[in-house]
Amino acid sequence: MDVRLVEVGLGIVFVLAVVGQAVAIADSWGGGYWWFDAVAGALVCSAALMRRRAWAAPTAVAVAGIAVVVARVVHLPSEPGPAMVLGLSVIVGAAAHTLPTRSAVTVVGAVAVVVAGGWLVSPVDADGVAPVTAISVAGWLAALATGLCLRLRDVRRQAVTDVVRRDERLELARELHDVVAHHITGVVLQAQAARVVRRKHPERLDDSLAGIEAASADALAAMRRVVGLLRDNDDVVSVAAGTEPLGKLVSRFTGPAVRLRLPDGETRWPPEVASTVYRVVQESLTNVARHAPRARAVSVTVGQDGRGVTVEVANDAAAGPAQHHRRGYGLVGMRERVEALGGTLYAGPGENADWVVRAVVPV
Repeated sequence: MDVRLVEVGLGIVFVLAVVGQAVAIADSWGGGYWWFDAVAGALVCSAALMRRRAWAAPTAVAVAGIAVVVARVVHLPSEPGPAMVLGLSVIVGAAAHTLPTRSAVTVVGAVAVVVAGGWLVSPVDADGVAPVTAISVAGWLAALATGLCLRLRDVRRQAVTDVVRRDERLELARELHDVVAHHITGVVLQAQAARVVRRKHPERLDDSLAGIEAASADALAAMRRVVGLLRDNDDVVSVAAGTEPLGKLVSRFTGPAVRLRLPDGETRWPPEVASTVYRVVQESLTNVARHAPRARAVSVTVGQDGRGVTVEVANDAAAGPAQHHRRGYGLVGMRERVEALGGTLYAGPGENADWVVRAVVPV
């Protein structure tokens, strides 16, 4: 709803309340008794319209307090009147909704003092409670309840927003790690190989440099895909919801020879499952290149049954210190991805003195 329309509507309600109260006092009290309540009510309602200003709430409370005392001393109609109660209610509701806790408590408490003062100086009717007092208390309670409900709604909304932002940051961190680490590792390995080739086989240096150029181009393309994730909600890996990207991923791997085993027949997985399978294989191969220098062969096995998809990446190097004491975020990211889908992840020594990463992802 447009804020300006709300303010206009509230202003109309204030005018009607002030005029209506003035007419009622003129009919019941006669003479010129109406003007004091009308002026005091108009001042408080005007401050309520300016409630976002720092001076609005103190001004409204001061005017209301003075009106209560003056009305009692010179025997005018009891204050706060209905129009003033309406303005004070808007002040209380806005304070409880938007102000910091200490300021909100101060404003709400100050208006409560004004209401209590009006009750103390008002004449008591046959039922024991003056109508003006009943209206004031009801307005204060309703405004406080409304303001607190709106404040609670905003707190919950902010909590949901914080959770969404945290999840988005984690997702972006995982994407950056998976993509950058994998491709930059390939560039580093190619550069290291080029140094060896330059010493032993200078005539083959051009081929090594061409490999570095290709790996760098892949890294640049991957970074562009990550930037695409920031511009689009679609997962770039999930577009091909099957096993085809895995063959391309393995073919680009610059470490030990990789044997890839895929399920027989066509596979169509949900996008989030396909993305997770791809990232598990990608991060596992990156870790082999980084942390298993003695590995000579790697096997990537992807299977599917009624329960889900099983991914296993094993290398033939025994688990050494480099694999036991990793400090990166690759395994953390893989575990988060898998567990977010209700799956499980194991990374550790295998049955044949090798190192195994095994993920089971429900479909």
